[in-house]
Amino acid sequence: MRFVNTLSPKSRPKINIDLYDMVKTGADNFGDKTLYLYDRAGEERRFTYNDLLFHVNAIGTALSKYNLFGKHIAIVGDTCPEYIASYLAVVNGNGVIVPLPKELSADNLADFMKLSECDAVIYTKAMNTVFKKDKQLFDNIKCFIPIEPEGDEGDDTVPYSLLLDEGKQMLEEGCTVLTEHHIDPEAMCAIIFTSGTTGTSKGVMLNQRNLTTAANSAGQSMQYDEDNTFISFLPPYHTYEMSIGQFAIMNLGATIKINSSLKHTIRDMASFKPNALMLVPLFVETMHKKIWDEIDKRGMRKKVNAAIKASNALLAVGIDMRKKFFGKITSAFGGNLKSIVCGGAAVNPEIIKDFHAFGILILEGYGITECSPLVSVNRPDGVRLRTVGTPVDGCTVRIDVGDDGKTGEILVKGDNVMLGYYKNPEATAEVFTVDGYFRTGDIGYMDEDGYIYITGRKKNVIILSNGKNVFPEEIEEYIYKIPEVLESVVIGRKDAAGVPRITAICVPDMTKYEGADNETVEADIRAKIAEMNKKLPTFKQVAVTEIRWEEFEKTPSRKIKRYKVQ
Repeated sequence: MRFVNTLSPKSRPKINIDLYDMVKTGADNFGDKTLYLYDRAGEERRFTYNDLLFHVNAIGTALSKYNLFGKHIAIVGDTCPEYIASYLAVVNGNGVIVPLPKELSADNLADFMKLSECDAVIYTKAMNTVFKKDKQLFDNIKCFIPIEPEGDEGDDTVPYSLLLDEGKQMLEEGCTVLTEHHIDPEAMCAIIFTSGTTGTSKGVMLNQRNLTTAANSAGQSMQYDEDNTFISFLPPYHTYEMSIGQFAIMNLGATIKINSSLKHTIRDMASFKPNALMLVPLFVETMHKKIWDEIDKRGMRKKVNAAIKASNALLAVGIDMRKKFFGKITSAFGGNLKSIVCGGAAVNPEIIKDFHAFGILILEGYGITECSPLVSVNRPDGVRLRTVGTPVDGCTVRIDVGDDGKTGEILVKGDNVMLGYYKNPEATAEVFTVDGYFRTGDIGYMDEDGYIYITGRKKNVIILSNGKNVFPEEIEEYIYKIPEVLESVVIGRKDAAGVPRITAICVPDMTKYEGADNETVEADIRAKIAEMNKKLPTFKQVAVTEIRWEEFEKTPSRKIKRYKVQ
């Protein structure tokens, strides 16, 4: 299938030497252009490129007054301009930022802050209650910095607005502690914890070279410019969101609408009318399901499939009628959406084909936190299905080939690769080869053109009694095609004799079973899994199908927590 590229940038983004250079040149080049549109106190507000530079300079300068310049500082909460400015103020002042998920319990937040040796915490309004009610847990925190304080917070609290005012005054008096600070691109500037509890999570140490490389290579790989508009949906502690969804986009001079809440996702897309998005697969899958559910509700499936066939035939000879044929479908997302960059897990190729048929190009990429996170991506002018594209600039990928002479662990080397794990030299040594390649833990292969195919996760592999390896992700891709299954996880569960058996745990989509009892639902899904098995080699077939009535627990970035599935 040939994918048509409708993206045509008028300029290429600048290559930045560090994150302060990115902020400074953003203000120089785009000034009072809107960087962020966001909702607060019931009204829409704007935050410009000039505003970002001022906030970074003022907050970074004021931190020195409280002996926090160059310290480890945690940040927790929702995406907002002040969050991004705080992150940049800390890292550009020789400090170390520690972004943490707001969904963590107070105990876990306190543990992570102790583990990373934080002296202060910056937090958004969503966290005000936690840092008031459970403040005693954070006994190592010397300064609490609420972005939107509510009432009297105590002597150890310095509101963001006060920092901003104090920093402004210090700048006017000639303080250059931040503005003329020499940035060491090799020094650790961020600790990003991998998912897990404090006992299993590792602190990924990144420096400015890592983050700047990821942002620069993303910009060079994508055909976007300052005319593009985006919506920020992903949590800000996520490295994909920060490096690619924030830094790479602001380097373009583009405008970002900050999603007010996940329940307003469709509303925000319809009103803001973005032409590009950065998403994880679950968002894309949800959009895809909503499209086809609406089509089925109107009894239009046959008509739409016929239109897709006709449109694809015209597209093959250079005639693009997709906006005319499918404009009503894409209007739900604002009507301007042209492309989605998607990373985090594999996207079903049928979804990519459907979106392309409707006029939206999905560009799959691959990343891992330890690589800041970008490793590879499909370019708009060279999409290849079932791949995560080719390595980005400054990144080398090789395969630690196994017995089949083709597939093996994916290894990465380049300026995007982390320094190591914080205070964990043993874990760091385990993931680097003798010649300095990072072991990703992902299994795959590369074709003759350098496109990377990921077949599974090393730690998820199911080893059968006959010695064959089965990657659950491959089977889950088949299960996804069953409309009646909302989501699934495939594991290797041992039977009474200790023999591993491929087990599919499926959550039914109950909208497809109105009025049906549980017994009927279970029987129908088991029958559909049995039918699916006929398409798989015998050793990959599902042996046991279990039905689960509640959705799986997910991370804030909407990935299923596989390690919790027993």
